[in-house]
Amino acid sequence: MRRVSILGATGSIGQNTIDLIARAPNAYDVVALTGAGNIEQLAKDARRLKADVAVTAHDHLLEDLRTALEGSGVEAAAGTPAIAEAAARPADWVMSAIVGAAGLAPGLAALQQGSTLALANKESLVCAGQLMLSTAKTHSARLLPVDSEHSAVFQALVGEDMAAVERIIITASGGAFRDWPIEDLANATLDQASSHPNWDMGQRITIDSASMFNKAMELIETREFFGVEPKQIEVLVHPESMIHAMVGFRDGALMAHVGPPDMRHAIGYALHWPTRCDLPVARLDLAEIGQLSFRAPCETRWPALRLAREVMQAGGLAGAVFNAAKETALDGFIAGQIGFNDMAAIVEDVLTQMSAPRGHIDATMSLDNVAKVDHLARQEATRAIHKRAG
Repeated sequence: MRRVSILGATGSIGQNTIDLIARAPNAYDVVALTGAGNIEQLAKDARRLKADVAVTAHDHLLEDLRTALEGSGVEAAAGTPAIAEAAARPADWVMSAIVGAAGLAPGLAALQQGSTLALANKESLVCAGQLMLSTAKTHSARLLPVDSEHSAVFQALVGEDMAAVERIIITASGGAFRDWPIEDLANATLDQASSHPNWDMGQRITIDSASMFNKAMELIETREFFGVEPKQIEVLVHPESMIHAMVGFRDGALMAHVGPPDMRHAIGYALHWPTRCDLPVARLDLAEIGQLSFRAPCETRWPALRLAREVMQAGGLAGAVFNAAKETALDGFIAGQIGFNDMAAIVEDVLTQMSAPRGHIDATMSLDNVAKVDHLARQEATRAIHKRAG
């Protein structure tokens, strides 16, 4: 029986992970489930899976969680330290699906006790890729990608020599504004940016898809995960979202991973790796689909892609600056303080302010320094938002 923990159990990735684990309850011993404000769902899943501990990120919700778990035998805990403690509990496999920079420290804690870490938290590699990879190596732990694009690349590379890889292509749906006239983007509303043309996701990830900041993060992730040069990584807009990534080799061959847009595939692949098992996902009928389309992304429409390449070129803690500024700018857009186009402009301003001449991005890669740079970048972004808001 495999011991598993799910960090970020109440989000979409966490719920899809639980769906797979609940289908084979005798195969898994659930150690820990963590969540945020959805106490009802967290307690329900902890009871159903007979978890050892359930943890909410919010201290003030501890009594609510205890009440919801009363009589279940499941331990209740709350707060950031409690989440880190839960992540550090011995487990064979840990899903890292906490949203945002908050997922970094728990992911590191899991790696430090030698777990296989299934990584859905983009920010961990964007902010601290070197630290994550070195921690895994030091503790004989393993990182497995769960983002659909990086899982696709990982699968396309099975049995291949990285020295033969010429390029990696990750695809993007293009989000809500892929067909809008560029001049209209400045007036895009929150409701318009929050509506995805292909599927229903959370508001923040949907807006990140519309701005292509989500794909920008994935560019940096690809660099960290697979150790390729930035110039080897390409993005293609693929509205049908059936091909998740492609790997090109020096002999001209191109390996494409094709599958339905269902996160249970990437999660299931990581859960069962290195074997493949039956998964409850749709089987594609390519004849019915008929055709797939692609186009190059316009970096005038999506400046986040250009900024991601500048971050990769800068290295160091530039990724931590990028992510913190992006998250803060997104908060400003959701709050109605800035416009859609202002998000990229603010991220660029913060990257310039905290660039190498000021020393911030060249600091030693450590959890404390990532946290310090994250804090400073959020302050800079907040000042930029207030300036633009008048």
